[in-house]
Amino acid sequence: MDLRIPTLTLKRTARSAVLLALAIGVLYAAPPKPDPLRNKTAPEFVRTDLAGHPVDLAALRGRVVLLNFWATWCAPCQVEIPRFISWQSKYAADGLQIIGVSMDDDSAPVATLVRTRGVNYPVVMGDEEIGLLYGGVLGLPVTYLIDRQGIVRARYKGEADLGAMESAIQRLLRKS
Repeated sequence: MDLRIPTLTLKRTARSAVLLALAIGVLYAAPPKPDPLRNKTAPEFVRTDLAGHPVDLAALRGRVVLLNFWATWCAPCQVEIPRFISWQSKYAADGLQIIGVSMDDDSAPVATLVRTRGVNYPVVMGDEEIGLLYGGVLGLPVTYLIDRQGIVRARYKGEADLGAMESAIQRLLRKS
């Protein structure tokens, strides 16, 4: 008894399966949700940074703020930190303020990382409350770019294109 299936039949079956999968994906895929904070006033908060100084987002109006949610265990976060340190030095005089929000449970490893890496911007400890203010921070890193008027202009989730992020910062810094 010959159980071989003709090649032409296999090709048609495979193509039909692929087309069916694509059709189901198109029908049931959720459209990407627009960021509900974009073009809205950034939720305000006051937190104490690791050095014991208050960080008041509302008090930073007039500056461009890069608000970065991160954690010590997050590999893409570790890639961003040196660039953020560089940007804080390079653009601070032009009005940039970076704020790190660590979503770690314990501040000790955060303080160690901040010290050993020479982080030159304030880092506050985050929690569920601040995460919910920003739409529920699921997956890290998540970075918000806030203009001088306190309006959220961009959100970057996951491994971001740091070149594109820097270009967006430069555009906002040029606006008065």
